[in-house]
Order: sequence, then structure tokens, then C-alpha cells
Amino acid sequence: MAGPLTGYRILEIAGIGPGPFAAMLLADMGAEVIRVDRAQSVRGPAPDKPAGDLMLRGRRNIALDLKNPDGVETLLQLVEKADAIIEGFRPGVMERLGVGPDVCLARNPRLVFGRMTGWGQEGMYAQAAGHDINYIALAGSLAHFGRKGEAPVPPLNMVGDFGGGGMFLAYGVVCALLEAQKSGKGQVVDTAMVDGAAVLMTMFWSFKSMGIFNENAPGTNLLDTGAHFYDVFECKDGRYVSLGSIEPQFYAELMELTGLKGDPDFARQMDQSMWPGLKERLREVFRGKTRDEWCAIMEATDVCFAPVLTMSEAAAHPHNAERRTFVEANGHMQPAPAPRFSRTVPQIGRASAHPGQHTEEVLREWGVPDVEARLAGGAAKQA
Repeated sequence: MAGPLTGYRILEIAGIGPGPFAAMLLADMGAEVIRVDRAQSVRGPAPDKPAGDLMLRGRRNIALDLKNPDGVETLLQLVEKADAIIEGFRPGVMERLGVGPDVCLARNPRLVFGRMTGWGQEGMYAQAAGHDINYIALAGSLAHFGRKGEAPVPPLNMVGDFGGGGMFLAYGVVCALLEAQKSGKGQVVDTAMVDGAAVLMTMFWSFKSMGIFNENAPGTNLLDTGAHFYDVFECKDGRYVSLGSIEPQFYAELMELTGLKGDPDFARQMDQSMWPGLKERLREVFRGKTRDEWCAIMEATDVCFAPVLTMSEAAAHPHNAERRTFVEANGHMQPAPAPRFSRTVPQIGRASAHPGQHTEEVLREWGVPDVEARLAGGAAKQA
């Protein structure tokens, strides 16, 4: 069956990182997403082999020259048939190209115009370049990833680009589409990675307001590797396991399965002055067995335990295999669409497309006139 967004048409102006990720999420849910690449990106006939970027999955690709007036007009004719458009340029770029929100909404008043930037559409940084590491730094997130006495450690680019960026863009677009169904009016969605990364820290702002999170002492708090019962531990074979035994009943099971039950020091679970010493003792315990041996003891118990797996190991793990969390599609192992739906079941659709691979097909299908002339004049390009 088709996903819950089946029937929606969305245009994605080609970009990198969070924009394609948001487009992938929308396509995974069944939306018809057309990626609009630059005509200059077409290097010749599309190769037989799919593109390697898995975030391009599930959608067709057309190539337009947005510095050509006919290319701009072609995009605007597609906008007339679309429910939403998403873009990831710096503020003002779409306006300079002649396809900004005012122009697009004049052509289609119900259009949702999703914008993805690092800093937002205004503010002193708005026109500055940046990357995930910078956005999460300014958001007050990066400072709190790291161990005591060590420099902050960027959590890949998951918090800014994907968590605070792409997922918030997809969420914002869907919210605006729902509102447009009631009002009949479109609107602009201003998604900034700095905003999203800040929102992801809400629980820690709560902890700070309750006086249970010391923002000036990273690596000493409950969830930032300060606690001996919430951290990763190296095993005898150099691999790692994770613990999250916060609640008393889970901590009690940890004590039971590590042989530490009855130890008076470990009974002082929430005494922060004890945490460093107790962590050293737990490290010694976990170094006594391999990761697989600890899995045999603790997996699927209420310790709140899991082995620390690489991507390939995660894809092969029995739990993930049973849930089909990772699937092989279009010749590549990759994460399956999430979340799950009981009736409108999402699927991975088309393989990742090359720039301009479907230009002629899409323009004809969407009812754009004079396709041959647009291709001949360079406004559009077929791979």
C-alpha cells in the first residue's frame, strides 16, 4: 500500500544535507517529490547504475536552468501544480532567481514554501556560511556533548543537519499542508538548523530550571556521561556496551547481573560524589568479559542495555532484522522508512536518480507546454 502522503506533489530545489534528507522523508511517506537539479549538473546520458547517494531515493530528477527566463517559467509552471516546494539556499537567493515566495505564492496561493537554512532568514549570521558544527555550537547544544575535562565532541552532523534541520523542515511542511487544507492558503516555513537544535535541547533547559543540570560542568551530569550507570563501557575484546540503568528497578538488575548486588558503595546510586569512583569499578567489571558474553547476560533484560554496534552490525542484529529496520533496496542496504503505519504503509520507491534523468518525462506528465522547445533552448535538460 502507499504511504500517508500519497497524492501530494512536492518540488525539491537541489541542495545538500538537510534539504535532500527532508525530501527523502517526504518521499518515503508516499509524496511525489521531484528534485530540480541545475542544468549544468547534467554531464551526458544518465548512467545505467543508480546514483550512489541514498538520500536521493524515492524521487525523480529534472534539470532546469534557473538563470534562463524560460527555465524560471518552467519551474513556475510546475509550482502551479505543486502542493509544496522546498529549498536550501542562503536567504535571498530564490528571490534573486525570480522564484521567491511572493512570486510562487502569486502563481499558487495554496503553495507551502519550505525554506532550509542554518541561521534562519534573518539575524546577524543570516548571510554567513556555516555547517552543522557551527549551528549546534550557537544553539547551545555542542557545549554539552563531551566528557569531563575534554573538548566538546560533535555528534557527527546529526543534531544540526538532520535532527534540527531536515526533520524540522519535513515536519513544518506537513504541518503547513494540513493547515492549507483548512484555510485554502499556503505560507512560508522558515526552518533554521540553529532553531531546531535549540528545540532538541528543551529537556535540558527543563533540567536546568529544576536545578538538576549544571551547564558549566559538562560530563558530570546524569545523561552526559557523568553517571556510572549511564555511559558506554569497553569490554575484554575492545568492543563496547551501553548502559542506561537510571530507574531504581533497572539499577537493581544491573547490580544483580554484574555481581555487585549488596555492595554498599553502589547502593549510593544518586550520590554524585560517588560517581567517578563507581564508574572506574564498573569499567573493571566490564573489561572482564567480551561484548558477546555481556550480551548473553544482559540483552533483552531490564538493565537498559544494548551493545554498541557499527552500521553493518546494526543491520545484521536479530532485533533489527526482525523489525526490518534496515532493508536492501535498489541494490543497497539502507534504513527503512520510519515511522511505521498500520494501513498506509510507506515503501522505498525509486532508486536514487541522476541529474536530469527524468526531465522530459516529468515535464510532459505535469502538463508543461512546449517541452521540445524548452529542451532545445536550454531551459531544461534531459540526461
